[in-house]
Amino acid sequence: MKTIELSQKLRHQMENVLTEERFDHTLGVAYTAASMAFIHGEDVQKALTAGMLHDCAKCISHEERLAICKKHEIEVTDIELRNPSLLHAKVGAWMAEHEYEVTDPEILSAIRWHTTGRPAMTTLDKIIFTADFIEPNRKNLQHMDEIRKEAYTDLDTCVRHILHDTLIYLQTIGNECDPMTQQTYDYYKGAF
Repeated sequence: MKTIELSQKLRHQMENVLTEERFDHTLGVAYTAASMAFIHGEDVQKALTAGMLHDCAKCISHEERLAICKKHEIEVTDIELRNPSLLHAKVGAWMAEHEYEVTDPEILSAIRWHTTGRPAMTTLDKIIFTADFIEPNRKNLQHMDEIRKEAYTDLDTCVRHILHDTLIYLQTIGNECDPMTQQTYDYYKGAF
């Protein structure tokens, strides 16, 4: 399938399964990821595809996410049981492969890790993780202007900055944090 045809197909599919607000966010992530991929020498189509599908499981119920995990033996941690919204990345990667016919492991990885990150992320992982945070429809959080500049100039510094601010934000509002977010921050804090 040609690049433009795939992009249009995914756009149409996401428009039909996401809420209007989530679809706007998805378009923002997809196009931000594509521009970042161009700047960082990555495959623009892979970034566009991962961005378009990153939240494909966001608008299904917690019960349905848990059922998909159980049926397909996708590991669910204790924190994910307490906060099933965290499962949308894992379930989204499964759906991207099995419902949207994406076979590229780099795209599936970028979808899988877009919320928590992971140590030693690929460049595409970092692009989707970052694009999800900085896309234009996002609320303008503290340091957002600086983070948006870093996204195009120093991706590792940007990822570290996002992780740091995310951990502080979650502590401030008293929300439980997925341990992978902390592990990822510790990795990037020490790696550079």
